Amino acid sequence: MNPKDIVRKFYESDLAKDENIMDFFHEDCELKWTSSKGYSKLDFQGIKQMLEGVQKSYHSFKYSISHLLQDGNTVTVRSTIYATTIEQSENEDALAHFISIWEVKDGKMFKGFEISQLADISSDSLNSYAEIKV
Repeated sequence: MNPKDIVRKFYESDLAKDENIMDFFHEDCELKWTSSKGYSKLDFQGIKQMLEGVQKSYHSFKYSISHLLQDGNTVTVRSTIYATTIEQSENEDALAHFISIWEVKDGKMFKGFEISQLADISSDSLNSYAEIKV
């Protein structure tokens, strides 16, 4: 699989349900993430703990991709996360918008850089994430 396909497959997964989600990550991976809560740096174990928290808190947790670009072993993704909580599984809500850049090494996501903000749920904003299909 090429880097774009690997990253696409991860972003098309339901992070709340996929028991093998960590198979996408290189054991020496690192994610540098700036969110509305500040800066975080996660290694393999940190990502694993974060995703275990997602699986405990959400019924579904899926990305909607608007852009997916590849340059060599580097893939950039623009997306919105939609989730349903265990308490309200009938309501799927947009949680956050992301721009993510991943370097793929040995067929796995190796070095990631991410910036996110809480979702703007206005129709103009959400439609801007749906305009381009990959």
